[in-house]
Amino acid sequence: MSNEINQLIARVALRDRAAFAALYDATSAKLYGVCLRILRDKADAEEALQEVYVRVWMNASRFVAAETSPLSWLAAIARNHAIDRIRARKPQSVDIDDAFDLADDAPGPEEAAINASEGGRIERCFDELPEDRAAAVRAAYVEGYSYHELAEQHAVPVNTMRTWLRRSLLKLRACLER
Repeated sequence: MSNEINQLIARVALRDRAAFAALYDATSAKLYGVCLRILRDKADAEEALQEVYVRVWMNASRFVAAETSPLSWLAAIARNHAIDRIRARKPQSVDIDDAFDLADDAPGPEEAAINASEGGRIERCFDELPEDRAAAVRAAYVEGYSYHELAEQHAVPVNTMRTWLRRSLLKLRACLER
């Protein structure tokens, strides 16, 4: 099997589309498993898998059969790409100097009073939510956590987390409209 995959990668390096299709058929299930294990979302893993094969097509000429097994090389591409996708989801931190340069001067007394009043209303509404729901809403909409990350943190399925967030936002809206 390993020798067959070596040959397919060599032919893909020569832009052989039939070899590429055969390589996909022979290895896609394993690489999908790698992507799914890291990303934990079927749709995301399927999309990542397609991008992995684009990388394979573009970089097949870089594969050196004597240095590594072909499946290890393909799995490394899939693993690295899946990790890159996770990293891309997380919000980028801002350099403190850049943030300071963008910051407006302190608000005037009137604006500070309005902000304090609104902040107090929002906090009172958050206090009406169960503690875990309030924490999830803050993490999702203030800190930028994904549904998957929050579901892992709270040990619930992703769809449950989506429901928590949707219902919590509806409760917050209703509270703020009072």
